[in-house]
Amino acid sequence: MTQKSVHANPSKSRTPRHRAREFALQGIYEWLLSNEAAGAIEAHIREAHGFDKADAEHFDSVLYGTIKRVAELRADLAPLIDRPIDQLSPVEHAALLIGAYELKNHLEIPYKVVINEAVELTKSFGGIDGHKYVNGVLDKLAAKVRNAELGSAD
Repeated sequence: MTQKSVHANPSKSRTPRHRAREFALQGIYEWLLSNEAAGAIEAHIREAHGFDKADAEHFDSVLYGTIKRVAELRADLAPLIDRPIDQLSPVEHAALLIGAYELKNHLEIPYKVVINEAVELTKSFGGIDGHKYVNGVLDKLAAKVRNAELGSAD
């Protein structure tokens, strides 16, 4: 995956919240590669073309929340993935972190929407079959953290 594809312009047909997730993915991707301070990444992303059409509040929540809780989110994901987390592609890693963060911290968003959004991000910015992997992992996580919403008895 090239740096250029991660910084693609958001589609004009995207909702403000989807655009926020696209920019958050870009920010988390940048953070994973550079470990730069979240504030510097936020400032850089906010200058990007199209950011004015994004839900800035959701962007802030996802970017800062994911980075702040990265150890917890990785611990939640670790038993559900088939390789060490540092072997994931940065796009899959970022999409999984965003999905895990939203599943755990944005209960007002239906779990199916969270998973679909993470899958769409991975389709847009990731490798050929990365979206299938992200879908499978987040389905398993949703069963653990949103079991009441899924209607599970356990």
